[in-house]
Amino acid sequence: MIYEICVDSVAGVSAAKAAGAHRVELCGDLLEGGTTPSRGMIRQARTIAGIGLQVIIRPRGGDFLFDDDEFAVMQGDIETARAEGADGVVIGLLTPEGVIDAARTRELIAQARPLSVTFHRAFDMTRDPFEALEALVGLGVDRVLTSGQEASVLEGLPLITELIRRAGDRIIIMPGGGITKRSVDRIIAAAKPREIHFAALEPEAGGMRFRRYHVFMGGELRAPEYDRLVTSAGSIRSVIARASD
Repeated sequence: MIYEICVDSVAGVSAAKAAGAHRVELCGDLLEGGTTPSRGMIRQARTIAGIGLQVIIRPRGGDFLFDDDEFAVMQGDIETARAEGADGVVIGLLTPEGVIDAARTRELIAQARPLSVTFHRAFDMTRDPFEALEALVGLGVDRVLTSGQEASVLEGLPLITELIRRAGDRIIIMPGGGITKRSVDRIIAAAKPREIHFAALEPEAGGMRFRRYHVFMGGELRAPEYDRLVTSAGSIRSVIARASD
C-alpha cells in the first residue's frame, strides 16, 4: 500500500516522512481545497530527502474551468515544480459541460513529463465518471484521486470499487477524501486500492503571546487567526497502523 499525505507546509512533509508515508501532495491554502504552493515552499520541501513530492497545480480555488491566463499560470507553475525537483504534478481541468478538458490536459501532461501526473478530485465533478476514466486512460495520466463523487470516500465506496475494477492495470485509482483511522480498514477491505490519500491535520495553538482578537486578516468566514491546523505524524501513523491490521 502506498500512502500519500496531503500537506500544506514543509513541517507537514517532515511529519509525513517521520510517520512512514511514501509521498506527499504539497499544497497551499487547504481551506480552498489546495492551490499551488510557492516556489520557496517547493524548494524547501525538496530538501527533505526520502519522501516523494507531488505538487498541486491549481491557480485558484473554486471550479476547474480555467481561462487562458489561468492556464498560462498553470504552465508556468509546472515549469517551476520541475525546476525545483518535484517528482510529480497534480492537475485537473474540466470543460463547461463537466467533462475532462482533454486538449489542455494533454498539453500539461506533455509539459510535465517525465514527472508523474495525477488528475485530482476535479474528477469528482465530472458528469460521467466512467467516460472521464476512459478519457484519462487515453491521455496517459498515471493516477486519479477520487472520493467516488461523494462527500467522502466511505460514501463513494461503490463507485470507487467499480472504478478500480474497470481501471485494472491501466491507471491507478487512488481513494482520497475524509479517510481516517475509523474508516480506512473498511475502505481497503471493500475497494482493495493500491494507494490511498489522506490528510492528518490537528489543531495547534500559534506561538503569539500578544494577540489582538478583534482584528482578522480574512473575510467573514475565516479560520481562527492565531490557531492553525498542522499535519500530525501521530495521526498518520494511526491510519497506517489501522490499514495494516
